[in-house]
Amino acid sequence: MTSIEDAAPSQPADADGAGARGTGDAHDPDAPRSGRPHPAVFYPAAGLILLFVLATVMFTDTVTGVMSTLQSDVIGVFGWYYIIIVVAFVVFSLWMGVSRFGDIVLGKDDDEPLFRLPVWFAMLFATGMGIGLVYWGVAEPVSLYVSPKPGLEGSSDAVLAQSAMAQSYLHWGIHAWAIYVVAGLALAYAIHRKGRPVSIRWALEPLLGNRVKGWLGDVIDVIAVVGTVFGVATSLGFGVLQIAAGLGYLDVVDAGLPLEIGLVAAITAIATMSVVSGLGKGIKWLSNGNMILAGVVMVVVLVLGPTLFLMREWVQSIGYYLQSFIRLSFDTTAFQGEAGLDWQSSWTIFYWGWWISWAPFVGVFIARISRGRTVREFVMGTLFVPTIVTTLWFAVFGGAGLSQEMASPGSMQDGAGGVDQNTALFQLLDTFPAGAVLSVAAIVLIVVFFVTSSDSGSLVVDMLASGGNPNPPTWSRIFWAVVEGLVAIALLVAGGLQALQTVAILIALPFSVIMIGMAVATVRALSAEHAALMRSERRQARAALTDQVTTRVTESISEQWEELYPDRPRQPRHEAQHGSRARRRTRDDDPVG
Repeated sequence: MTSIEDAAPSQPADADGAGARGTGDAHDPDAPRSGRPHPAVFYPAAGLILLFVLATVMFTDTVTGVMSTLQSDVIGVFGWYYIIIVVAFVVFSLWMGVSRFGDIVLGKDDDEPLFRLPVWFAMLFATGMGIGLVYWGVAEPVSLYVSPKPGLEGSSDAVLAQSAMAQSYLHWGIHAWAIYVVAGLALAYAIHRKGRPVSIRWALEPLLGNRVKGWLGDVIDVIAVVGTVFGVATSLGFGVLQIAAGLGYLDVVDAGLPLEIGLVAAITAIATMSVVSGLGKGIKWLSNGNMILAGVVMVVVLVLGPTLFLMREWVQSIGYYLQSFIRLSFDTTAFQGEAGLDWQSSWTIFYWGWWISWAPFVGVFIARISRGRTVREFVMGTLFVPTIVTTLWFAVFGGAGLSQEMASPGSMQDGAGGVDQNTALFQLLDTFPAGAVLSVAAIVLIVVFFVTSSDSGSLVVDMLASGGNPNPPTWSRIFWAVVEGLVAIALLVAGGLQALQTVAILIALPFSVIMIGMAVATVRALSAEHAALMRSERRQARAALTDQVTTRVTESISEQWEELYPDRPRQPRHEAQHGSRARRRTRDDDPVG
């Protein structure tokens, strides 16, 4: 991922001419001071997270049982809610892109975009290009093929493969990015158009008014901080599982929980050192280099694999995805009973929860890089550019994995009739020439994504916990980097992959309510601004019409002056207009007439 420090470093004056507020509203006497965290956000969020870590370490079995129970209860009661709310976010995003609000600039009206269009597109792509895609690129399509979605059992291999690709596109495509549009658009409008700090509470100001300055705003930011920490930790957990599995697959070291904990500690230490030493530029170049390496690995797999099949499968899967878009969007597997609920908790509901918990992080990032873009540019770019690139990634890696499994049944399985999602990528790479080299490159990819995600994640969390301060103190940023590592370790101890999926679903529930508020606040703010713009345009139109009529009448009278008043000299046009305006002022000032 591109480091978030590459994004907009400062805030412009708001659209009404007010200056930017560095840390808190300029009219808020309780705004946190620069260089200090906001106590009402920092300490409650840190306390809740550390309490979870301690409880998990001290009462592992109890916490694991509670999480399992909560997962089944939440999925059973709120599964339909996650489905419908994400569909609503898709509808909202598309509406914002084509509505009358599309021409509103996210910044001052004369602001130019902060980044050129190709650079902006690349940064949007980088936002979604991380540990998750490396982990699931092969594992998800192959898993959905080997263990089909309930209701598809007994279908032909071709149908199962096509359904697996379409379901993967659903999880990583427009729906995921619509969630980010909701958060990013609300934040971009608040930050760039109104000059507010980088904080979730200010995105809700059009809805809650001055209440965002009080305890309600603190609660909102605490939920955002906790959600972001667990969202980042979930991704870090996936990365560590895959790194450990890759090292074990290459016979470098035996995979297991001790190795996973050691990897989290080591890589978190690297991310912490980057914060302490101020290696921001180094992280930037490392991140950009990693993006190039990801592209190289993808091209190598495309060239060495069944190239023509992969390109045909990409085009065909996009069509199948679009054809099945509405049906898949609303599919809750209601008629598949407990099997349907279990599947949803492992796949669709898990993904929707994961993306919602990531929304503050990604929303802040894409908001900061989008100053000067119109609402329409923001929505269309964020929705479709990363989606297209993501579908290509899955078509190459997932398609290659499916091709391998269909041509040689069992070659992508774990020996027990299932798919080891931690090693699926390495099993595929092992089928290519120089497979070991490609596997090492994949491990490097994951490690660097881990470091950059931890580095950027700690900065976002620190900004949110510091009242929106874009340059929070180094010590608190180190604190959050360490906390993210501790949470990742706690989740691995509490059950590994299942715990990671469970916490993503649980954390998303409260923040989804905040996101609904963000969508409503965005509509309210844009509607008010559009109404004000329409009133201004009508006033200007009336003034222009009045001037035009006055000019035409004056010209007409001037041309016929001698015929109407032959005994009077013709009054010069500018004096006639001045006299007319003077008489109007006299009548307006006369209290009687």
